[in-house]
Amino acid sequence: MTTATTGALPPSPPSVPLKQDAAVIGLVGLAHATSHFSHLLLAPLFPLFIRDFGLTYSDVGLLMTVFFVISGTGQALSGFLVDRVGARPVLFAAVFCFLLASLVASQANGYAGLMGVAVLAGLGNAPFHPADFTILNQRVSSARLGHAFSVHGLTGSLGWALAPVFLVGIASLGQWRTAYYAAAVLYAGVLALLFWQRQHLKTEVVAKPSHAAAGSDLAFLRLPVVWWCFAFFLLSTVTLAVVQSFAPSILKALYGVSVEAATLTVSAYMLCSALGMLVGGFVAAYGQRSHISSDRVVAWAMLAGAALMLVCATGWLGGGGTMAALAATGFAVGVGGPSRDMMIKRATPKGATGRVYGTVYSGLDVGFAVSPLVFGLLMDRGWYAATLAGGALVLGLSVIAAVGVGRRTV
Repeated sequence: MTTATTGALPPSPPSVPLKQDAAVIGLVGLAHATSHFSHLLLAPLFPLFIRDFGLTYSDVGLLMTVFFVISGTGQALSGFLVDRVGARPVLFAAVFCFLLASLVASQANGYAGLMGVAVLAGLGNAPFHPADFTILNQRVSSARLGHAFSVHGLTGSLGWALAPVFLVGIASLGQWRTAYYAAAVLYAGVLALLFWQRQHLKTEVVAKPSHAAAGSDLAFLRLPVVWWCFAFFLLSTVTLAVVQSFAPSILKALYGVSVEAATLTVSAYMLCSALGMLVGGFVAAYGQRSHISSDRVVAWAMLAGAALMLVCATGWLGGGGTMAALAATGFAVGVGGPSRDMMIKRATPKGATGRVYGTVYSGLDVGFAVSPLVFGLLMDRGWYAATLAGGALVLGLSVIAAVGVGRRTV
């Protein structure tokens, strides 16, 4: 059996004041919210771009593909940079990329300009998970890490929820360009706050031993547990992408639910996911105290979510019941979020936090990129229930990946 040592530097002692931990957790959470906000920097205004620039749905869809390809590739590579120079300068550069992306969007006069936004936003999004988790693992006391991971996931979901309201709301009051000026101001404010409180974000770089062999930076890639973690992220994200991309269309086609109500279901899923992550922080902390392995918590949470989604696919619940069950699915998956991050921490070799988190979290970007392509084929054939069932099946497969991680960590 292959094993991996606990990652990052030795955890902070439990005597660290709550105020100090809370400052670190809050700042990293705020930064993470901007990352998820950037995922939807373009998508909510697609109808306006189609109208103003004469684009097709394929055109705007390619923008998201470019975003996630750059983000996924960059995420794996940026982990090496974080381990070499520290997380703080990389985090600052990432938020600055979002600021530039918003300014470019405000001046876009066609498809090339929007593609530039996708590239800049993808570059900015790439380093967030390796940078965030390096900071949290080094700066937050061990006893509060579960809550730290909970807040990290929760703020990401809130960033997803805020973006459409912020951009569409401001665009509806004037021109869509105004919305991007406002987004640039938002990013500038976040960057200024992070710089002001930069002492809370400093991380130590683990020096490479003088006797280290050439290519030792890539040694972690030979650990099977890393690829089991990657598989877990890929599989679990495929299901999330099914909900985000197709749930409104499925509810409308199967039950005649209005577009507004069906779209609200996605927001409910994300908000319930955020609530689940909040609860999951306490679950993760309890698991630490009770010596319950994090992979078991993750497996049961994903299994509950898969079962709920499979029930949705049967049609037994009707329109309203299916919407409620999908929201409950978000809660179940959210509960497993903090324990998932604890699971990755246990699988991370010392000094390789950025590289491991960057590699395994790139599975998230791959899942977002692949899912619409695969399940879009089912949707095109009108196999709406099969799309939900497929999402449930893939989420069930993620349970196998979680168990695989647990068997390969100590």
